[in-house]
Amino acid sequence: MSRERGGERSLVGRADVDDARERIADVVHRTPLDTSSTAAELSGAASVGLKLETVQRTGSFKIRGAYNTMAQLSEAEREAGVITSSAGNHAQGVALAGQLLGIETTIVVPEVTPAAKIEATRGYGAEVVVEGDIYERSYEYALERADETGETFVHPFDDPAIIAGQGTVGLELLEQYPEIDTVLVAIGGGGLISGIGTVLKTHDPDIRVIGVQPEGAAHAKPSLEAGEIRELETVDTVAEGIADTRMLETTFANAREVVDDVVSVTDTEIATAVTLLAERAKTVAESAGAAPLAAALSDDADLDLEDEHVGVIVSGGNVNLTEHAELTRTGLHALERYAEARLAVAGWPTAVGDVVETVESEGAELDVLERARRTAGDEPNRVPVTVGLEGSGREHLAGVLEKLDGLGGVSVLEDSLD
Repeated sequence: MSRERGGERSLVGRADVDDARERIADVVHRTPLDTSSTAAELSGAASVGLKLETVQRTGSFKIRGAYNTMAQLSEAEREAGVITSSAGNHAQGVALAGQLLGIETTIVVPEVTPAAKIEATRGYGAEVVVEGDIYERSYEYALERADETGETFVHPFDDPAIIAGQGTVGLELLEQYPEIDTVLVAIGGGGLISGIGTVLKTHDPDIRVIGVQPEGAAHAKPSLEAGEIRELETVDTVAEGIADTRMLETTFANAREVVDDVVSVTDTEIATAVTLLAERAKTVAESAGAAPLAAALSDDADLDLEDEHVGVIVSGGNVNLTEHAELTRTGLHALERYAEARLAVAGWPTAVGDVVETVESEGAELDVLERARRTAGDEPNRVPVTVGLEGSGREHLAGVLEKLDGLGGVSVLEDSLD
């Protein structure tokens, strides 16, 4: 038997979320809320509370909705096996839920899914099928396969049971941060914000529920403003976890009731938020998980968080370490705390020791030092070298480069601070 458990267009209520919490209580972690003085200072808020779903089982909030949904499947649906589509985190949630409930699972993921998420999903015993350049293609393939095989399709977001499960994040948030005025939640398909918004608005209609999307996948605001679902033809963002092209009927109906506004952030702003979470909160977040903090810190989002108590849902931390390193390097560039330079040195490796010693003596960190490809403009008796430097700010880095340029046998040909 095959059926898609979405598209019912029913509104989720507080009682549904309470029931979900009881159903998943022995499976999910109650994740911590970490207040961030740095985020509060940078955003102008009275306080900022980071709800760290990065330390949830499977590394994101998705296990909440997946387990709540799959625990309610009939015996026939369980025996048929479960299939789903996912950009990565829902995949792991379904895979773990399947392992715990004894249900065979198949996960269809798009080609952009990080290898870390794929391997983690397989680690829970699921079959992983890579199909489609973007999530929408994976979704279509999974539905077609479900029709052919009789597997039960468990939707990643457009299902009342999924929404109710994700809403348990909101229940914990109220208990941990009762003074909350505004919550910032990333929107992909809209399941998380629909669930959290239901809880918060039931508790206090004056709490602002703000959705956050990357500029390259910003479908929610035009949809909510138009009163009908608007679909993007393409998406282009580093935040693959929320790179959906649209909401669907159930999430759209719920979001219309509980979402006050939606703002967009750039990929660079997201990278900066990833960097600050790693440095100040000691939290490894994926791009989608960092998007709400990016909005809190963005001058362009126009959120007016002055003197408010702001909840930020850091929804996941499943990211390849190489990708995380690239994101933090981009973030440091944006914060003007990273510089790249091309040097010409009189000898290799003799002069390199002087470069290393000078950088260290100036209190900077040498991130990259390697021979560069020679160009026609390079002097034959000099060796081109590329360096990457981390410092406390633009002036500090400029001073380090000036010191390097004054060394005997070393000259700075060009740098990223210009």
